[in-house]
Amino acid sequence: MPRFALLLTTFIWGATFPATKAVLEQLPPLSFLFLRFLLGALLVGGGFLLWRLRLHREQAVLRASAIATCWLFLGYVFQTVGLYYTTSSNSAFITALYVVIVPLILRRFGWRVWLATGIAMVGLWLLVKPSASGNLGDFLTLGGAIAFAAHIACLERFTREVDAPSLFAWQMAAMVVLLLPTLLIEQAPVQAFAPTALLLIGLGVTGGLATGAFAVQMWVQRIVPAQQVALIFASEPAYAAGLSWYFLGETLDLQGWVGSGLILLAVLVGAYGSGPQPPLPAVGTVQPA
Repeated sequence: MPRFALLLTTFIWGATFPATKAVLEQLPPLSFLFLRFLLGALLVGGGFLLWRLRLHREQAVLRASAIATCWLFLGYVFQTVGLYYTTSSNSAFITALYVVIVPLILRRFGWRVWLATGIAMVGLWLLVKPSASGNLGDFLTLGGAIAFAAHIACLERFTREVDAPSLFAWQMAAMVVLLLPTLLIEQAPVQAFAPTALLLIGLGVTGGLATGAFAVQMWVQRIVPAQQVALIFASEPAYAAGLSWYFLGETLDLQGWVGSGLILLAVLVGAYGSGPQPPLPAVGTVQPA
């Protein structure tokens, strides 16, 4: 049951790529991110009230939240702005590199890590077909993958040092605060915020279902070994590519599919070589995504 729940969670995350890509036709990327995290923060706040959880305000919690939020903010900004310039399939496959990047950041070196990195670089080259000018969206997305990997590395430590639900809640709130000024930068027209079916569905997937997916991950990671979790996460770009093909009509040529396959292979090799399972957090703590 936990593995099946995590598989559904990964499906939801895969669905966020084509959902976001579609909404960006109506709303600028940073404005959409603000609405997404505003909805997520409201849902998390409601969850705290419903289950009567205590929101810790100790200095250690706030400091850890600030550090983790910096990486989370960079990750989502790079990924979402990059998605404006590239396809959702490319974005999903490139973002999946965080599974390989994480052990590099944590200095968990091994022959599998180097093999996975080499395979991933070849696959990335075939997928994005970089020219002298390059593709801005693909390179921004790669920056987002690095930021997400740093965020995951931070959480591995912080969720064992401070109250994890509070860490999660403060990050959601901080993201709303950080993204608020971007509304002035983008200055999207009022009609862009019209509650169309496209925008409501996009927010439902990214701000509603994806927030619930974070909660499922918190539960599952207390039960399923990290190696198996990473392998299940590897299916996310495949979900995104399939959904993008079905809903958005996006296609990849043979070289793109070969590159995508190599990246997915690198993700699997990197997950197998991620090292032993770290100690489980104490009862009452969770690990947000």
